[in-house]
Amino acid sequence: MPLSVAEREAFLAEAYIASLAVEAGDGRAPLAVPVWYDYVPGGDIRFLTDGDSRKAQLIAKAGRFSMLVQRVSPTYRYVSVEGPVTSSGHTTLEDLTRIASRYLPPDALDGYVQGSDLHALVTFRMRPEHWLSADLGALG
Repeated sequence: MPLSVAEREAFLAEAYIASLAVEAGDGRAPLAVPVWYDYVPGGDIRFLTDGDSRKAQLIAKAGRFSMLVQRVSPTYRYVSVEGPVTSSGHTTLEDLTRIASRYLPPDALDGYVQGSDLHALVTFRMRPEHWLSADLGALG
């Protein structure tokens, strides 16, 4: 059963690992990779990556990407979003800390942030335009 707007936005705001997909071109299947991300209901999705990565190059070329977030424990639930890149730029310390803090325990956060090369990272923002969602435990 599809999720309501509020349910899908709340689910996307939780700290799951997302599967990001972007068109690869040249007769290849889309590139699909796991990423950490951040989302506040009603806003843009943010994630960061190495600016020289294939994923960053493909997203810059395509101008859009999709993300799939899923929970596999009962009940199975997913949200898939697709939309245009609204901005990209050098990752700030605030971006890095905010996203990493969703996934790392507090005692590991400072070491991770301090060990990251902010000059090599780029943050992408995407405005969700198209949504698919379901809670398969809500059937029947």
